[in-house]
Amino acid sequence: MIDRATVDKIIDAAQIVDVVSEFVTLRKSGVNYKGLCPFHDDRNPSFMVSPAKNICHCFVCGKGGTPAGFLMEHEQITYPEALRWLAKKYHIEIVEKEITDEERQQQNERESMFIVNEWAKDWFHQTLKNDPDGIAIGKQYFRSRGIRDDIIEKFQLGYSPQKRDALATAAQKAGYKAEFLVKTGLCFERSEKGEVKSEKSSLLDRYSGRAIFPWLNVSGKVVAFGGRVLDSRTKGVAQKYVNSPDSDIYHKERELYGIYQAKKQIVKENRVFMVEGYTDVIAMHQAGIENVVANSGTALSVYQIKLLRRFTQNITLLYDGDEAGIHAAMRGTDMLLEEGMNIKVLLLPDGDDPDSFARKHSTEELKSYIEQNQQDFISFKTRLTVDGVSDPVKRSEAISGIVKSISVIPDTILRSTYLSDLASRLGLKEQTLLTTMNNYIRKDIEDKRREERGERRENTPAQEGTLTQEGTPDQEDTGEGYKAPNATVQQNKPLSSLLSPLSSKNPVETLLIREVIRHGEEIIYDNVETEDGKTISFNVAQYVDYDLGQDNILFSNPLYNQILAEAVAHSSEEGFKAEKYFMNHPDIEVSQLATRLAIDRHQLAGRFVVQQREGSLRQRVVHLVMDLRMDLIEGKLKEIQNAMRQATGNMERVMKLMEEYRDTQLLRDMLARKLGSDVMK
Repeated sequence: MIDRATVDKIIDAAQIVDVVSEFVTLRKSGVNYKGLCPFHDDRNPSFMVSPAKNICHCFVCGKGGTPAGFLMEHEQITYPEALRWLAKKYHIEIVEKEITDEERQQQNERESMFIVNEWAKDWFHQTLKNDPDGIAIGKQYFRSRGIRDDIIEKFQLGYSPQKRDALATAAQKAGYKAEFLVKTGLCFERSEKGEVKSEKSSLLDRYSGRAIFPWLNVSGKVVAFGGRVLDSRTKGVAQKYVNSPDSDIYHKERELYGIYQAKKQIVKENRVFMVEGYTDVIAMHQAGIENVVANSGTALSVYQIKLLRRFTQNITLLYDGDEAGIHAAMRGTDMLLEEGMNIKVLLLPDGDDPDSFARKHSTEELKSYIEQNQQDFISFKTRLTVDGVSDPVKRSEAISGIVKSISVIPDTILRSTYLSDLASRLGLKEQTLLTTMNNYIRKDIEDKRREERGERRENTPAQEGTLTQEGTPDQEDTGEGYKAPNATVQQNKPLSSLLSPLSSKNPVETLLIREVIRHGEEIIYDNVETEDGKTISFNVAQYVDYDLGQDNILFSNPLYNQILAEAVAHSSEEGFKAEKYFMNHPDIEVSQLATRLAIDRHQLAGRFVVQQREGSLRQRVVHLVMDLRMDLIEGKLKEIQNAMRQATGNMERVMKLMEEYRDTQLLRDMLARKLGSDVMK
């Protein structure tokens, strides 16, 4: 692990113009530089580089960041790998943080496993190319599948001889320990009697007599292998493929086959194709479509989706049209939607899978077919679950299932668009579907808030004294300690009980988190007096967290919640600067967001006009917090009005809603007075 002092040294030494110039041709433009963006098909230079602020940014696709962030995005590497790249460029010696003997042993074991896998990959590949059986059996198999030699090289395909201990013998002769051959899953131990791990055990190859497909992780390290029984032996074989077992370096739910070969093209095309198997990936590459990966028989996991989301939000599920293909396409749809992925689905005709279909068609035909026949998930799910269903109960259940899928989409505009589309397709009232969707959203957010409140209670240290709900510091900057006022409004109905759990992407949230990123560590309230007479101080991050936390209000964007939590955790540390911390954050999403929110402040290209609120930092932050509350309350009022229209005829329900509406109005009026606004009656 790189120690903190070395990380700081690397960050301070790295110059954005030096780094970007290795990949992009730049020319001077005033005090900055500009060039063609390397992250999208850019014809007019839109990629700006600021040496003064040491950041870069594309004004079309929005990508860029600090030197480390740029490398992470461009080279698709991790934060530690980017730091090592920069250290090598600037001749900085990497000083590793002192680790325990146990941690050192684990690191050494992991590295040994990677080394063994790398050797095995080369051994399988050379066996395929040079061994008589490899050429006659292994290479003949790949050629029978129409796989060219250049694709064999690209994916480093191989062959394992039929002799049961061929690899084990060669590996141990080359000096590799049996311990790591077993830990990686390349070999296993078996006694002469068939008992595992007996005293007279010997190593046997896991993949003997199989075609070999190496798994490379996103960084290009060999983490696992897949071995396929050859065609002449598949009859009656229940398991055609054998894959590496889970190990310290491989967890099947976290890896995707082909990600290393596909990552740059995924970024360029801004889309990924998901297929089922190894040969599907390989056939697509051979057909000229390289932005394709496979989960190879495992259920799609959140880890895999998050890995893909580093490169694109657009995914097309490309499966054969049989029952298994339909099931694979349906499986994981909600998970993809919840992670913000835009889904299209294409089921291939006539019993074809991507492998066979790609071999039958030219690149142009394949691309054209995909473009013309892929469907958005609404069309796909409607056709599969609703069309042709006449039974009212089953039809209602199917429609509710689609609405529930729509409800998990985080983008409110996209969610609304899908809902309107579904209502139009089915001839239903949009309001009916909206009510159903809101119920799903409400339940989901309530569940998440309960979990969040539980985490806060467990993880948040107790404050020195507490303020009352009405003890939020006033907006007037008097320079004196703040005393909580005595006046209260609806104390028995806190804001959290009045506000709907429904949330949306709100521009006020972005303005507020921008202040946290820029000024998170700056004190805006000094010597605030609590109910018990004690005094505490608030910096920007602590104030925002405290004020919103009084009513369990969370940002609708999970990334904003993460940033606020980290700002609070670090903001009291000596020397902490929120903007530098977040712009150089190891999470590329955080780093890019912080860079974007810093750009308008620094006027990187003179193309942003920022409407700053007049007054001190304290006034801006307090006003933004109240603006956010006001927006939530206005949304709640609209929600109650909609509910009253739906409850026509149910007077008991209408009366309860009217009481709730009055309570919410009182809260809105109170906030409006604080904001200095007159509420229109």
